Amino acid sequence: MSDERQAPDAGPQPTEIRFYGTTWLNHDGGYALRRAATAIGALAAAAAGCLVLRFAFQGVTDAKAGSLVNVLLVVAFAICSALAFRHTWTGFVRRPDAPLDAAAEKSMRSIRVIGFVGILLAYFCRTLIEAPGEKLRRAEYEQERQRYERRRTARTGNPANKPKKRKTR
Repeated sequence: MSDERQAPDAGPQPTEIRFYGTTWLNHDGGYALRRAATAIGALAAAAAGCLVLRFAFQGVTDAKAGSLVNVLLVVAFAICSALAFRHTWTGFVRRPDAPLDAAAEKSMRSIRVIGFVGILLAYFCRTLIEAPGEKLRRAEYEQERQRYERRRTARTGNPANKPKKRKTR
């Protein structure tokens, strides 16, 4: 059994990644198959999303709203998808700053709903490289392991077993 899979009290445990569990740590347990399946699934979902957007656009053109509305609709979908892609991609690389990004996450919610195709494409592209968020979680896990090892090796023994000092008068 490897060092990373010890008893729960034997140090920090890796966090799970959706669809991968903890297989990202050692690339075992069907990791490659999971990456292939999630890449295909994300791409298929993005294609289905594009089809849904096509139907929505067709409904607007059938309503004869005008060419300006059609252009604005396409531009809105493209910009929202690009913003959602970038936001999702950076989320795989770094953790957001907690107080500042809470408001940003709330304001990005509607953009991410409209640009859901960008999110799916970011997930697909990241899955081709690694499990989404693997690099970030691996760095955090290694830092936790190093801190744990430093704390553990810094101890010299049980303080109760120390020889007692004699009081001198």
